[in-house]
Amino acid sequence: MNFEFKRELPPAKVVKDMYPISAEAAAVKEKNDAAIRDVITGKSNKFLLIIGPCSADREDSVLEYITRLRKLQDKVSEKIVIVPRIYTNKPRTTGEGYKGMLHQPDPEAAPDMLKGIIAIRRVHLRALEETGFSCADEMLYPGNHPYLSDVLSYVAVGARSVENQTHRLTASGLDIPVGMKNPTSGTLSVMMNSITAAQHPHTFVYSGWEVVSKGNPLAHAILRGYTHKNGLSAPNYHYEDLKYVRELYDKSNLVNPAVIVDTNHCNSGKQFAEQPRIAKEVLHSMRHSDDIHSMVKGLMIESYLVDGNQAPNGGTYGQSITDPCLGWEKTEKMVLELADLL
Repeated sequence: MNFEFKRELPPAKVVKDMYPISAEAAAVKEKNDAAIRDVITGKSNKFLLIIGPCSADREDSVLEYITRLRKLQDKVSEKIVIVPRIYTNKPRTTGEGYKGMLHQPDPEAAPDMLKGIIAIRRVHLRALEETGFSCADEMLYPGNHPYLSDVLSYVAVGARSVENQTHRLTASGLDIPVGMKNPTSGTLSVMMNSITAAQHPHTFVYSGWEVVSKGNPLAHAILRGYTHKNGLSAPNYHYEDLKYVRELYDKSNLVNPAVIVDTNHCNSGKQFAEQPRIAKEVLHSMRHSDDIHSMVKGLMIESYLVDGNQAPNGGTYGQSITDPCLGWEKTEKMVLELADLL
């Protein structure tokens, strides 16, 4: 093997003991879990907004953003359930570039996995304890999920991971909603197969253990657009796309048919300012079809304090250092308008 073994990292239990969740915070998370679960199952007719930065690059600006979300949640609580995104891993198409807080707790410094593990747990804990939000993260590396398993209320499996068997099996053992994105090719059968795998029980090796999962009935679809063979982005949030996904669900034996529409990525062609328009079109489709209305449970939105993006050493507080995001003023306006339309 051509590895340099730098140091053995502490298991999840050790890190959790170092940075424990309080009984009060655990009770808050349990309440949040129930609210989100009820949306996915249809018990609640509220609308999910999974919203936040493309990547959580620094603790201070992320927490300021989420503190603002708390006040916004209070204004729209009758219709909307907000789940902040704290994405602590960042997939890279070529493997180059900033890989997220887990790898680089300081974006301008060399990777430090031990500091990163502590940093990602600390930021999720602080969000829960200081704002009452238990947040969403992407399960880019299934083996790292145990470090955050007691603080997360939502997990996304990305377009490059959705075909991976370890991601599918791990999702089958979680007791919170797991959104399966369509792959970058746009092949919806891959996404539906992933949901099927996640909803069924499995026996497999996980974290050095032989484990048996029970299946996750809260596994569902995320539509994020796709990439043509010529490299151009193509959307899959339109009325016809949603009707087709509904047909796929109807032909399956899956429970809790649910879709979250990602308003950025290939759906917007990474034109972040298009997200409010896309969000409103999705709501328009919901008003014109009962089948779509019952299936679409929410939106995933990339948003931060400042419009756009910058280089990792850009120096603008609260601006994304990965994909461009919608700034706070536009975000607040969008959320309030969506609440009026729901």
